[in-house]
Amino acid sequence: MLAKVFSAAVVGLEGQLIEVEVDLLPGLPKVNVVGLPDTAVQEARERVRSAVRNSGCVFPNRRITVSLAPADIRKEGPSFDLPIAMGVVIASEQVLADTSRCLFLGELSLEGRLRPTHGVLPMVSLARESGLTQVFVPACDAAEAALVEGVEVYPVETFSDLIRHLAGAEPIEPFARDGRPFAEAAPYEGTDFAEVRGQEHVKRALEVAAAGGHNLLMVGPAGAGKTLLARALPSILPSMAPDEALMVTRIYSVAGLLPREVPLVTQRPFRAPHHTVSQAGLVGGGRQPRPGEISLAHRGVLFLDELPEFGQQTLEVLRQPMEDHQVTISRAQGSVTFPANFMMIAAMNPCPCGNYGDPIKPCSCAESTVLRYQRRISGPLLDRIDIFVEVPRVEYEKLASLAPAEPSGRVRGRVDAARQLQRDRFDGRAAQCNSEMSPADVRDFCQADLNEDVMSFLKLATTQLSLSARAFHRILKVARTIADITGCREITTAHVAEAVQYRQRTRAV
Repeated sequence: MLAKVFSAAVVGLEGQLIEVEVDLLPGLPKVNVVGLPDTAVQEARERVRSAVRNSGCVFPNRRITVSLAPADIRKEGPSFDLPIAMGVVIASEQVLADTSRCLFLGELSLEGRLRPTHGVLPMVSLARESGLTQVFVPACDAAEAALVEGVEVYPVETFSDLIRHLAGAEPIEPFARDGRPFAEAAPYEGTDFAEVRGQEHVKRALEVAAAGGHNLLMVGPAGAGKTLLARALPSILPSMAPDEALMVTRIYSVAGLLPREVPLVTQRPFRAPHHTVSQAGLVGGGRQPRPGEISLAHRGVLFLDELPEFGQQTLEVLRQPMEDHQVTISRAQGSVTFPANFMMIAAMNPCPCGNYGDPIKPCSCAESTVLRYQRRISGPLLDRIDIFVEVPRVEYEKLASLAPAEPSGRVRGRVDAARQLQRDRFDGRAAQCNSEMSPADVRDFCQADLNEDVMSFLKLATTQLSLSARAFHRILKVARTIADITGCREITTAHVAEAVQYRQRTRAV
C-alpha cells in the first residue's frame, strides 16, 4: 500500500513543503530513502525502525521505499523522522486516518519520544499558506508553532500518543494560545547606564545611535570603558514591533538558537563575535546556507570589539549589507537572502599599545606602526559609520564619585519618543528609522526645511572635511535624529554642528 503525508524543509528562512511517500513492496526487508537526503535523513531508517517497534506498532518486514518530493531539494536534519514513521504505519494499515491536511515535524528517539526541531516557525507558516489546518510538532516546540495563527497545533510527546490520537482512542488537545503572543519584553538585566562612571559624551553618542539606528565607532585606550558602554547599549534600545519580533524569532529558529522556554524573541539581539570569526560565520554560508552573525543581529546590535584585529577581508564583506540591510548568499544549488538590518557598534584602540594620544601614558609605537594599525580598516567601511567618538581615560574623581548617573530607563524614554516620531514620519515608506532614509527621504525630511544659516554651515563643513556624498547624507540623518530627541520639527545649526563633530576628521582617529 502507498501512503502520503506532508512535512516541510527550510530553505534560507522560508519553508518548503515536502511530500513524504512511503510504499511497501515485496522483497528482502530493506528501507530505501530517495529524494536527496543528507546523512541525518538516511539515518532516520534506524531511528524510525526502533521508534515504531517501541511504540507498540509493528515495523513491516518488507522492502520499504521512502520518497521525499520534490526530489531536487536537499533534505537536511532529523525532522523527517515523524512523517516517515507515520507513512510506515499508514502504509501498513496499522492506522486508518485522513492526514491530507496535516503536517508532521519532529525527530524521534529510539523509544519513540519526540525531540525538538529547528525552523518550526517558518515551516508552520508554510503549512498555513498551503492550506493545511493541523500541525503535529514536538511538545517543546508547540509554543513556537502557536505563534502562527490559522492552524491547530498539536503538542506530541511520544509517537504512541500520536497513534492513539489518530485512532481516536486518546485525543491530544490542541495547544492553547494565551492570546498575548506579543507581550512586552522583560526588563533588560545587563549593564545600566547608571553603572558607568563618566563618559557622558559617549553616552550621548550612544543615545543618538540608538534613537536613529546609526552605526558608531568608539576609539580610546584600553580600560576606558568602551566594551562596558557597548554592552549597556541594549538597555536603552526601543522595544521591537511585532513584525520585527517575528522575523528575529524566525532567524533564531532556523539557526537553532531559539531557547525552548522563550518561543518569541522580544529583546533586541546583541551579537559580539570574536575577531577570529570567519567570513561565513559573519555573513552566513555553508553548503546549505545558514544565517551568520549579521543576520542574528537583525534589528539589534552587532558589536565588533577590537575592530582592527578582525581580518581585513572579513570586514570588507560588511560593506554591502550595511547599505542594503540584507545579504544574498549564492551557491551552485541557488541563492538565499537573509535580512541583515543591524546597528554596528565597534570599538578599537588607537594603536597596538593602546596609548596613542593618551596624556598620561606615553605611546611606545612608531608613527608608521600607528598608521599601519589604523589602515587595517578601509576608508569605504569607515565612510559607512555615522558616529565617531573618542573614549578618553576616566578621571579618578569621576571613578570615586558616588553621585548617581542618569539611569538607562530615562534615556530609553527619550529614545522611544524619538523612534515614535520616526514611525509617524515614515508611515507608508520603506524606512523605519532615520538611518534607513533613502536620498528621497533625506530630501523630503532633512533638506526641505533647512534655512540659509544651516545651509551655509553644511557647505563649510562639507568643504573643509572633504565629505563624500554618503557622508553628507549621513550627517543630515544624524542631525535629524538629534532634532527628534529634542522634539524639534526643524533641523537647526546646533543639531548639524553636533552631527558634524561626530564625523571622523582625519585618518588617525
